Amino acid sequence: MTAKIVALCNQKGGVGKTTTAFHLARAAVLDGKRVLLIDADPQGNLTSVAAAEPVDEDQAGLADVLSDKTSDTIRDVAVAGIWPGVDLIPTAGATLGAVRDELIIAGAGREFRLKKALAAVVDDYDLVLIDCAPSLDQLAINALVAAHGALVVTEAKLFAANGLGALLQTIAAVRDFYNPALKVTGVLVNRLEERTVSSAAWLDELREAAAGNGLTLLPPIPKRVVIADAAEAARGLDEWGTADAAAVGTIYTDHLHAIEGALS
Repeated sequence: MTAKIVALCNQKGGVGKTTTAFHLARAAVLDGKRVLLIDADPQGNLTSVAAAEPVDEDQAGLADVLSDKTSDTIRDVAVAGIWPGVDLIPTAGATLGAVRDELIIAGAGREFRLKKALAAVVDDYDLVLIDCAPSLDQLAINALVAAHGALVVTEAKLFAANGLGALLQTIAAVRDFYNPALKVTGVLVNRLEERTVSSAAWLDELREAAAGNGLTLLPPIPKRVVIADAAEAARGLDEWGTADAAAVGTIYTDHLHAIEGALS
């Protein structure tokens, strides 16, 4: 079975893309799926929590796959993830940032490098999750061109909500020019403070914006300290050992199924 490829994106940082990718991967593992995580953010945060062993700064990774200066493949650079059934394409050091700059001046076909690299391994996995950088640069374009679905990760706050339109325009442009099959699998709101008036107001704004663009606003992820704590400790919510963590974990499972359903 060919893997479903999902890019987690938002040009704004700090909205929880990496944490979402981490917990969606755990939900997929619990479903018995084979997962490939791709750290497409030069900061390398996903690599720091999802690799089974520490990744050295000089270790080959996504940068080597995307650069035309090496011949490394996805299989060459993949490392074991923290759970059985998970592999990771890592990012460490400053190399991916340099390759991002390389792509800016690269010639024809630069947008398709990740898609071409993934073609050799899509039958090895059930799900591929690409953690994008907080930007709309060539790394993000490569992720969206390679993906079947884009998961918009945001927050119920002013600046996050304001950026939704720009992100949707970029996704639409990628669809028009490079990847006509690309779908937006939903808009996921992170860290919702359920009892604040401002969060409720911005959630309504996001709901209207999503509906106006024919998108689904997925059930929000509530603000819980355990979500970030578990990810930073490289543990799934089901492994955390509290009822609150387990309850939040079921939301990620529901989201995973919704994403898969949107791509079926």
